Amino acid sequence: MPTKKALELAEQKQLDLVLIAPQANPPVCKIMDYGKYKFEIAKREKEARKNQRTITIKEVRLSAAIEEHDMSVKAKNAEKFLKAGDKVKVSIRFRGREMAHREIGYEVMEKFNSMLSRDFVIERQPRIEGRSMIMVLAPKE
Repeated sequence: MPTKKALELAEQKQLDLVLIAPQANPPVCKIMDYGKYKFEIAKREKEARKNQRTITIKEVRLSAAIEEHDMSVKAKNAEKFLKAGDKVKVSIRFRGREMAHREIGYEVMEKFNSMLSRDFVIERQPRIEGRSMIMVLAPKE
């Protein structure tokens, strides 16, 4: 159909002539209410964003020479984060000669895991990265 005729038809129906596929030969157009179309797309996108859950990573820092009570407080905080649906990054920063005794860091991580209830999955096992030991915990689905 010629463009002029399509435009007249759209004006008669008080709608818009929207170009769908400009690369096609001949170009493809559609008669529609463009404002309503844009509104529906925006509404769908808003609904999709509302249903999304952004995962945040909370960090709990320990040290190689951490006391029992301090560790239990940090374990409670980590538990709270996991119940809220966040991932928890547990890190130990080694200072000075502590680097020579990495096994202490592994023991601290193991003790920390034993303080938590089993409502989590170890996403990344304890691993040394530079002067830090890092482990990532995620909530169970």
